[in-house]
Amino acid sequence: MTDNHPSPTLDVLFRRILARQPNALALIDPFDKARVTGQAPRHLTYAEADRAISALAAHFAAAGLPANSVIAVQLPNTIEFPLTVLAAHRAGLVVAVLPQLWRQADLTAALNRTGARAIVAMRRIDGVDHADLAMNAAVEAFSIRHVCGFGDDLPEGMASLDVAMEDHGRVPPDLGYEARRAAIISFDTTSEGVRAIPRTHLHLIAGGLVAFLESGMAQGATMLSAQMPSSFAGLGVFTCDLAAQRRHDGSASSVR
Repeated sequence: MTDNHPSPTLDVLFRRILARQPNALALIDPFDKARVTGQAPRHLTYAEADRAISALAAHFAAAGLPANSVIAVQLPNTIEFPLTVLAAHRAGLVVAVLPQLWRQADLTAALNRTGARAIVAMRRIDGVDHADLAMNAAVEAFSIRHVCGFGDDLPEGMASLDVAMEDHGRVPPDLGYEARRAAIISFDTTSEGVRAIPRTHLHLIAGGLVAFLESGMAQGATMLSAQMPSSFAGLGVFTCDLAAQRRHDGSASSVR
């Protein structure tokens, strides 16, 4: 059974929650974020998150990243991850999520395999200089045109997304985005090695809907995710609240 309306993207579901409860708490950083990344923990409402997402989307568009191109993301389980993913989707981009433990050789291989046009990193994660890893991997990936990151004291040539996130003067492009197109590229280990797996918005919403229904949690409940955001399980938890919105709309039957 299907409905007569186009299937929503993750950003469409986010905007629906935003319209209903803009001042509700949307994202909470882990309490030990300062130890892991050197940045203070933050809390964002849906309205605050939306402004950050729009600012980041405008930055990606201004950087010349064409719609449907791939942007690689290696970030910890902090608010920067969902903000970047939703901003990339709002800018019409596909996100390749890179495992946090990957180093330069793995990053370079993934960038070349996906044809990524940009890479996003955190300055440091648990003492490791991820900004430097991203810069070195980008040098060896001919498709990369833009390198950006979060954190202080970024290397020369790496654009600051903390600065971009506060620039609310630019408006992101108004792009339509098909929910059945690739939204995320994750990486699975097979007998033949690491394989890039594209997943649509519908795949992610379905994964989040399973987590929501099986947990029996109430819509709007606070969730604590201990999953790495680069795994499909982690992505399912990340989309759980958005998937709950899909069910709230009474149209979950069209998710396949």
